[in-house]
Amino acid sequence: MWLIHVDTRKLHWHAGETLPRYAILSHTWGDNEVTFQDMHHQIDRSIHDKAGYRKIDFTCNRAKADGLYWAWVDTCCIDKSSSAELSEAINSMFRWYHNARTSSTTQQQTDQLSEDTTPSAIAGGSLVDGHCKN
Repeated sequence: MWLIHVDTRKLHWHAGETLPRYAILSHTWGDNEVTFQDMHHQIDRSIHDKAGYRKIDFTCNRAKADGLYWAWVDTCCIDKSSSAELSEAINSMFRWYHNARTSSTTQQQTDQLSEDTTPSAIAGGSLVDGHCKN
């Protein structure tokens, strides 16, 4: 399982039954998402300009605030160019969500991201954060 280190924003492979505690993001896919290849081969900072990177950044910051060092976001933690890895990810998805220490659910409707989850922010459609701890 590929996980993002919340401080470095780099992918690391974790195998076996003993995984570190991690946060997970459930979200709707949009235009300009960050892919596994983008994260794995961060040659320059151009991925930071992608709209999807803001969700990764938000998830890592939220995980860190919860005392976690790792995060998982499907758009960039699954190598979709590998049919074997994609198949394994599809078959493991339920377990990965179940084993996550925290889960944030976002629905991005505008370009403005916010951690404000007051009713006015939710109605405004900025970033709805349905945050749960396991």
